[in-house]
Amino acid sequence: MIMRKKSGLTIVEQAIVLVPEFESVVHRLEQQVVLRGQSKSTLNNYIRRIALFVVHFKQLPEQIDPEEINDYLVALARDPRSPSRSSFKHMVYGLRYYFRLLGMNKNAIALPSLKKDTKLPVILNREELKELFAAPTLLKQRVVLALIYSAGLRGQEVINLKISDIDFERKTIHIRQSKYKKDRVVPLADSMALGLKKYLSAENPHIWLFNGKEPDGRYSVRGLSWVMRENLKKTSITKEVNLHSLRHSYATHLLEQGVNIVTLKELLGHADITTTMIYLHIAQCDLVKAHSPLDRLYNYRSK
Repeated sequence: MIMRKKSGLTIVEQAIVLVPEFESVVHRLEQQVVLRGQSKSTLNNYIRRIALFVVHFKQLPEQIDPEEINDYLVALARDPRSPSRSSFKHMVYGLRYYFRLLGMNKNAIALPSLKKDTKLPVILNREELKELFAAPTLLKQRVVLALIYSAGLRGQEVINLKISDIDFERKTIHIRQSKYKKDRVVPLADSMALGLKKYLSAENPHIWLFNGKEPDGRYSVRGLSWVMRENLKKTSITKEVNLHSLRHSYATHLLEQGVNIVTLKELLGHADITTTMIYLHIAQCDLVKAHSPLDRLYNYRSK
């Protein structure tokens, strides 16, 4: 079956329009099928699934953070609009095939297992976060971990931050050219602003907010992950969490505090709200009893 949308283009054609490099990927996949004598129908299914992925993210799979891919697959598996379990399976199989074709076997192995249900993101509660932020002895480490949670940042976004991206007067953080090549602005918490000012005064970094050992003077995502792992060891936290768990915690806690899902999507910089909706399965939001808006119009309350 050819997957088309109202535009008249197939899903593969849409993916090529959005990401022209995808056309060469399709050719490589087609060549591999010929060389390996594999089923053409299976290949076409894989290509369509990868195309759906490319249309969603507007990037090729290898350009996407593995944690973000997992979040997307979890959302896909739980999306009531998804036609069947098989569509999720074909997406995973297609991505595995794609990553192995590129020689990225680690990425293929990291994809969710099809034998068991996909796991929801693990988050830290408020007491666990306080314990984690109190663990580092170095000011720089305390500030960087708190900043990721306070603004829901991806690791790559943290290391890309420049000092000039922090606006203390307007209380904002400007995230430039993030994952989807789209700038966004997120609030700067008052308590975070105090921590950053203290850090800037003590460390006096140049250009980049967090200096590191990378050739261009930046910190590295690997370095951030190390900071998270080492400081977790100093706490009583036993959950299987990583750096990205701070972003998950940010999103979940905002939902629980009443931020609506559309606003959260923009704050997180998601390309599609389907990815954001995974947090609805984690957040412990107060349920509002179903009612007619007419009662609220006249402030009527039943006895």
